[in-house]
Amino acid sequence: MADAVAAPQFQLPLSPADLLRDDGRGDYVVQEVLPTRELPPALAAFRAAFRTRGALAVLQHFDSVYSVLHHFRTVGTAVKEDALELMVNVVSHHSNELPGILSDPGLSHADRAAHLNALKMNCYLLTSLVDAFEMETLKNSLSEADPGGKNKKNHAKTSGSFWEEEREPVLQLLTQVLQLDLRQLWGGLSVEEEFVSLMMGSCYRILENPSIGLQKYRATREAVTHLLAGALIHCGQMFSATLKITQMLQHFEHVAPVFAQAVSLWAKEYGLKSLVGELLREIGQKCPQDLAREASGVKGYSTFVTELAGEIPALVLSNMSVLLHHLDGESYMMRNAILAAMAEALMQVLNGDQLEEAARGTRDKFLSMLQAHVCDVHSFVRSRVLQLFTRIVQCKALPLTHFQSVVSLAVGRLNDKSVIVVKNAIQLLAAFLSNNPFSCKLSCADLDKPLKKEVQKLQEMRDRVRSTAAPVITPEEEWEAMLPEVRAATQQLFQPLQESEEEMLEVEETVESTVEQITGLLRKLNYRRAARLTQKALCRFQGKEPFSSLMEENEEATILDILKRLYTGSCPGENSEDPPNDNSSHKTKEVVQEEQSQTELVKQETLVQYLQDAYNFSVKITEALNLISKLMYENSVSVVQEAIEFFVTVSQFGVPQALLGVRRMLPLIWSKEPGIKEAVLNAYRQLYLSPSEDSERAKAQSLVHSLSLIVVDASLGTIQCLEEIISEFVQKDEIKPAVIQLLWEQFTEKSECSSLEQRAAVILLGMMARGKPEIIGSNLDILITVGLSEKACEDYRLAQEVCNVISKLGGDPKQAKKNSAPFRLPQNHMLFGCLSEAVSKGFAQPSTHWIPFMDAAVMLIYQLAEGAEEICAHILQVCSQQALEKLQEADGQNSDSGNSPSRDSGGAASLPTFMLMHLVSLVGQVAMQQVAHLEVSVSAEIRRRRILKEEKTKKHSDSSKKKRRSQATGNETTTMEEELGLVTATADDTEAEFIHSICETELLDGKHLFSAFVPLVLKICNNPGLYSDSALSAAAALTLGKLCMISSEFCDSHLRLLFTMMEKSTLPGVRSNLIIAAGDLAIHFPNLVEPWTSHLYARLQDPCPSVRQTAGLVMTHLILKDMVKVKGQVSEMAALLIDPDEAVVEVAQNFFGELSNKGNAVYNLLPDIISHLSNPDCGIEEESFHTIMRHLFSYITKDKQTESLVEKLCQRFRTARTERQYRDLSHCLTLLPVSERGLHKLQDNFDCFADKLQDPAVYSCFQTVLARFRRAGVKPEAKALAEELEQKLSASHNRGLDSTETCQEGSQIPVSAPAKQKTIRSSCRQPLSPVNRDDEDFVTPQSCTLRNQKRAQKRRPRKKAVITFSSDEENSSEDELSAELREEETPTKTTPITRSSARRLR
Repeated sequence: MADAVAAPQFQLPLSPADLLRDDGRGDYVVQEVLPTRELPPALAAFRAAFRTRGALAVLQHFDSVYSVLHHFRTVGTAVKEDALELMVNVVSHHSNELPGILSDPGLSHADRAAHLNALKMNCYLLTSLVDAFEMETLKNSLSEADPGGKNKKNHAKTSGSFWEEEREPVLQLLTQVLQLDLRQLWGGLSVEEEFVSLMMGSCYRILENPSIGLQKYRATREAVTHLLAGALIHCGQMFSATLKITQMLQHFEHVAPVFAQAVSLWAKEYGLKSLVGELLREIGQKCPQDLAREASGVKGYSTFVTELAGEIPALVLSNMSVLLHHLDGESYMMRNAILAAMAEALMQVLNGDQLEEAARGTRDKFLSMLQAHVCDVHSFVRSRVLQLFTRIVQCKALPLTHFQSVVSLAVGRLNDKSVIVVKNAIQLLAAFLSNNPFSCKLSCADLDKPLKKEVQKLQEMRDRVRSTAAPVITPEEEWEAMLPEVRAATQQLFQPLQESEEEMLEVEETVESTVEQITGLLRKLNYRRAARLTQKALCRFQGKEPFSSLMEENEEATILDILKRLYTGSCPGENSEDPPNDNSSHKTKEVVQEEQSQTELVKQETLVQYLQDAYNFSVKITEALNLISKLMYENSVSVVQEAIEFFVTVSQFGVPQALLGVRRMLPLIWSKEPGIKEAVLNAYRQLYLSPSEDSERAKAQSLVHSLSLIVVDASLGTIQCLEEIISEFVQKDEIKPAVIQLLWEQFTEKSECSSLEQRAAVILLGMMARGKPEIIGSNLDILITVGLSEKACEDYRLAQEVCNVISKLGGDPKQAKKNSAPFRLPQNHMLFGCLSEAVSKGFAQPSTHWIPFMDAAVMLIYQLAEGAEEICAHILQVCSQQALEKLQEADGQNSDSGNSPSRDSGGAASLPTFMLMHLVSLVGQVAMQQVAHLEVSVSAEIRRRRILKEEKTKKHSDSSKKKRRSQATGNETTTMEEELGLVTATADDTEAEFIHSICETELLDGKHLFSAFVPLVLKICNNPGLYSDSALSAAAALTLGKLCMISSEFCDSHLRLLFTMMEKSTLPGVRSNLIIAAGDLAIHFPNLVEPWTSHLYARLQDPCPSVRQTAGLVMTHLILKDMVKVKGQVSEMAALLIDPDEAVVEVAQNFFGELSNKGNAVYNLLPDIISHLSNPDCGIEEESFHTIMRHLFSYITKDKQTESLVEKLCQRFRTARTERQYRDLSHCLTLLPVSERGLHKLQDNFDCFADKLQDPAVYSCFQTVLARFRRAGVKPEAKALAEELEQKLSASHNRGLDSTETCQEGSQIPVSAPAKQKTIRSSCRQPLSPVNRDDEDFVTPQSCTLRNQKRAQKRRPRKKAVITFSSDEENSSEDELSAELREEETPTKTTPITRSSARRLR
């Protein structure tokens, strides 16, 4: 031990370099840092010395391992691993032998000092190696992405894999060392703090590795946790650990979950609960303003608090008060963490009905805080609170008293601007539904009846209790009320009395009779005589109850005490059979009955409260349904999916309004987003394809019944959407054959069903036939026999649906195979005979359903029949013959009697109105289908036959083509034309011209059947006063539009009539039909309709909502198909966004939504729209203008568009004329998310709006823009720019106010007088003119040349500049609009709209 004695003391250094310097205090100093090549033999020598001397060998060989540490970056991997393995063996050996050495009583001071030095040296070297390996691993993990460091990467793999295997055993070894009682090495004192910090430092270094949170390092995390626990328990490092953990949470985000697990383990297994409070207190003392600036630090703190609350909520709850002030801080992450901790406490600690009063108060306080933050300023906090409430509801930890308030908050958040908040609000409402404590059926109607019944029962019980239970006053209460008078009477006993009174009061012989006598006197309110009798009884019955009581302080008190006991019944007489006992028993029974009544009343009140809560909950869910149904068409896919899932949940709880949402989600089946389409399919799969019945038959009945409820009275759009869904199910074989079999049974009436169910069965069969046409192909005869034979005239709606189903046999022309022959039935097929007979029979019978059936029948004939025009011509002839016979019959009757009031007077008007309407409708439908047949079917068939002929010819001419290709240049041109497809294009055009010539020259000439009916249609249209029936007028107008589709010449000559009726007809049906016809004509003959476009736009201002809706739909199709030029008139479409009718608003929203998908269309149109709508003459209110702009600006999402619009809006201030336009332009600026570049645009164009800032509304809008810019979080230089702009705004605003005041002081003339005068003169939307006014002809649109000439003549110099956009140049002046042109001035020269041939695109 000589060497050990001579060894200097080893002091743990602050840095490795400290061991190289001798400070003169005699501490150990490294003598020599060995070069790299000498390290292997030095380690071998250390190993040999270790075998002989054990752990003390480090006293002579410390420098060897220190040298490895010194050269760690350059030394080889084998040397590093050898050094680590050696030090692990040394420390392990030393920790095993230390208990025996320290227990030796003969241990000398020198040996203790030697072992202390050896332990410190060994542990220092081992922990330093641990740190070195960790640093190398971290560095290599960061450089793995470096493509140039391949060798380093391989090196890192080798060293890293070795260290990952050794890391856990090393940590366990250090834990074993700390668990030893090492105080004897330090002379019985506490272990040196630097020594413990050495161990803990290695743990912290390991935790700094970002990959420590991976699942594969779970054992390492546990080893670190136990090592730190040992340091905290045995060595008292609580304070330093708190500071270090807080510091690491601030700088390393990934350690938050690790430390949360560690702290919870220390609190549960090691009893270190005080550490939880210290850490939370340390976090609570952080300045909220500092946390708002340090994003990384606050994220670590918030994650730690959230994770810790999930592990040990009770301990976090006890220290929650130190964190609450962060709820008022700016950091939303800290607010989220504290609110999450509250939620964990509510779910795990403050849950249940057996809470104490203090715990219940804490629970209510936490719930109130959570509810308050549902409306937090930050969307992440709002969404997080909604998520927490969802978990609370799912854990059934929300008291019923808070149900209604939380549901109301969730419903309110459905209108939130943030998508994630809306999504979580829907999830919370779904959780409320799934976990509601009220009922599995939440129908308001079902809950209302029992609620009213129980409320009435409760009222009756209350009335009964109130009438039977008089106010119960106890004897004690009566005594207290009469005590003052009794006391006064008793005091009179001690005053002189008259003899007569004295003689009258004789005491009875017995105590019982005396007691009864005294009690009777008290009840008769004779207090004085009762007190006198009691005084005498005290003298006579001394020692007997109740007169044997202890004497009070005076005689007066004694008498009062006896009287009280006698009156209250506390001293009954000895005879138990006396009447007072009977009265007491009777009173007891009354009390019991009263208590039972009160108990029943409380139960009834509880039941009523339960039903009331259930009803209120159902009302709130119904309110939420209306809001969520509107969210199904949001841009966010996740919100739409949540809304769909919510309606599935609501439907399972029997809420009737859920069916509306289920129908509303149907159009989403056409969504381009696969996630939304799949969500719709899954929703209908859950709702309809998964019935709870057991047998296949019962499941089929349930499915058919559920689908029939949707189909009955559904619109055409709903049926098309449902058809898409069902066809998907059929193609995937998800609909069982039992369902199809049941539908056929309902249709053929083999199973009992109503006419509605029979019709629904046909519709559902048609939907399934789209997926599998053989479903109806094999049963065509049944369809014809049941639906189109004798019963057709009884139920035209069923016959119409049968026609629609049979049309599925024709298939979709778009999906037809190329060059395949179309499916056609022979002309003599029984189908067409039944159809002809059904149409002809119904022609002479008044029925509102005949025309829709006739339309479907004619369409089916042209779709499936060979020689369809002959069949329809025969139907027309038969029906015309019936009309003529009816007319002749009516004429014969008219010769004997007057006209019937149901018939029109004069000429052909003697025909019944319904028959005339049937005839006109039949003519229009046949004409329309004939044109479609020629242009589609016949044209396609001609082309198919030509292609087949060409292919057949091509096979025989292959050899000649090869020779032709080898010929001269002249022939090369022909070959090139063939290769480019020009020959085919020419043939297509030739065929199209052939069809066109037939329509133009043959269909309406005198030889064709249609020509006979044209005068009739024109007469009805030209004489609305004579033919006043609304249905007839609408049918004639629609037929006129269909006839115009045949020939451009006929169309051109009757367009004036068509638009006149559209403008002046008082019947909304006529106007709607003509708008639809005009839309078709605009596609068919665009050049003819183009001059009349303004009249189409005018219908957007029609007084009838249905007409506006129709006009909006037609204009949507025309604009999106580029068939109508989008000019300034598109502002009329924008005005529909504020229409009173919700359906019209939806049309406008759909239009702009689709338009926004066409590149920059909305952006390009915005200036025109703003210009027109902000014009006072337009008649749009300011608030309505804001609503429109808010919707349109939501489509501006690109930064470049935003910057450009900022500049354009600023420049518009120069040409704005009125204060209203200033305000409108400034409001539009507030709708744009201004970026730093946008702020520069405002700065550059400041002069444009500087003089307008005197208006408070304009100034406020610019202030809003700047405030929103600051909230977005900007750079310092941008912030300086914003401050500079704000100063300029303020200066201009104040300067403007001063100048305004000066002007007003100098002159009394109002500044805004001209603007007001202009506003009064401006007219709003003009009402429609009445029909058939003799003094006013319909205005025919001017030709472009004439308009230009008039504009040149009327052009005058303008005194003031006005807002001009690109569309303003084409607007007509007021004089032009009021000009009346003669018929010969109808435009003949128009701007052509080129239509590309569809055949050329093939």
